[in-house]
Amino acid sequence: MLYVLLGVAWLISFASSASSGDPKAPLNGPEPFPLLKEERLGELRLGLTEKEVKVKIPCKLKKGQEEYWAATGDFVQKWDYPDCGITLDMSSEGKGGKKTVSAILVTSPSLLQTKRAIGIGSTEQEVAAAYGDCQDKEMSETGRTFVAGSVYGGLIFSFGNGRVTSIFLGAGAE
Repeated sequence: MLYVLLGVAWLISFASSASSGDPKAPLNGPEPFPLLKEERLGELRLGLTEKEVKVKIPCKLKKGQEEYWAATGDFVQKWDYPDCGITLDMSSEGKGGKKTVSAILVTSPSLLQTKRAIGIGSTEQEVAAAYGDCQDKEMSETGRTFVAGSVYGGLIFSFGNGRVTSIFLGAGAE
């Protein structure tokens, strides 16, 4: 009986020390996907509100249909700015709710660059030099894609003829 009580006490102690009170927070260690918080494409970053986005992008907006994504439990709507080469995933907890940026995709003619000065047209070598310290080598494919961070949270660079053709910031997989 004493061993059972000691075991329960240890489990309670361990669980309470590992928990920050935030159910989405990692149990231990650093932020699991730091690029999601740190990275930007120009002035765009994840978490921007609808109002902030409208001020930062001067091009005409084309909104897609709102869809429920079971993997995240969110309602997601594509906001496309074709004249700027920007597509945003705008997410909300409820249908028609206030939205925030949950993913960013830039393609030509976008002139936006990452915090490490990589943009559309940068070479694969420039990407490797800038993001080699956080490359997911298993998910990257020379000549096609370079994953910085993780497909679960980071940057995904796509290439054509050795140059960046698109940059995705967000979670590419759930």
